[in-house]
Amino acid sequence: MTRTPGRISKTKPQAPARAAEIVREYGPFAGADRIHGVTYDGRRVWAATGSKLVAFDPESGQLARTLDRAGDAGTAFDGTHLYQIAEARIDKIDPATGDVVASIPAPGHGGDSGLAWAEGSLWVGQYRDRKIHQIDPETGAIVRTIESNRFVTGVTWVDGELWHGTWEGDESDIRRINPDSGAVLERLEMPRGTGVSGIESDGADLFYCGGGSSGKVRAVRRPKGERP
Repeated sequence: MTRTPGRISKTKPQAPARAAEIVREYGPFAGADRIHGVTYDGRRVWAATGSKLVAFDPESGQLARTLDRAGDAGTAFDGTHLYQIAEARIDKIDPATGDVVASIPAPGHGGDSGLAWAEGSLWVGQYRDRKIHQIDPETGAIVRTIESNRFVTGVTWVDGELWHGTWEGDESDIRRINPDSGAVLERLEMPRGTGVSGIESDGADLFYCGGGSSGKVRAVRRPKGERP
């Protein structure tokens, strides 16, 4: 996709919304009082907790792996490697060993939030800039930019749909946006005071959402069927 999105008006009416259905909570995990990025490798959910990356089994909720890798924002998985935002860089990590095999500059130079892998690219949320950048995973070069109308936290792609989390004050939601224009198509409103610090789809029926300072990861039902 190479089309350049148009600028999104901040005064447009809100998109259709429904209450988010939280189906399960995981954590807090020992030694991890905050959740930043979240991703899913097909078997386990990974979460960045600041000083470590932890992986847990979504069926049992049991902690399965811990890697001593810093991560203060988004996490992604490309099918082989983990990608982790750490301050102003993105580390490419071998999940078997925890070794950093490469690093690229993060586009927000430390103002980055969510991270996702899709279509051979990394997609990086810019929290206060209200943007999502598609970047080259080898160089960090920005390929294109999508604008949102809220602060962007986590980012995920599923079935060709682009979703991102928002979190402003006590209000947070998960929203589906048009990947060409950035227009908001659908919103899942989280309970007041329940933040979304990171988000990843399991490729099917769930989103795994980081809960920030709660230290929890929440599984939220992904709506299907007729779209608003």
